[in-house]
Amino acid sequence: MPSSKEYLNYILDQLSPLSEISYRPMMGEYIIYYKGKIAFEICDNRLLVNPVPAALKMLPNAPLEPPYAGAKDMLLVENVDDGELLRSLVEKIYCEPPAPKPRKTK
Repeated sequence: MPSSKEYLNYILDQLSPLSEISYRPMMGEYIIYYKGKIAFEICDNRLLVNPVPAALKMLPNAPLEPPYAGAKDMLLVENVDDGELLRSLVEKIYCEPPAPKPRKTK
């Protein structure tokens, strides 16, 4: 089941105090970026984050779930109503994932 635009907008509203938040639709789902790096994935109206050390520390009891069949498990962010938690999570995990690779031009 694809994620709804309403759910995406709700998450974006929670993150709105941060600058440089963007998103990209991907086959009915969404990827949310912070300063050009992947912050969250929205799959089946669930907010997921990579299980990097900062995320594991902030969400120690979060269940691990795959975004889709065959994918690696990610942390499920259950309390999406806590905008302060979401913003803090984005800022803390920002330094952990690698920078995006530059695209090759043809």
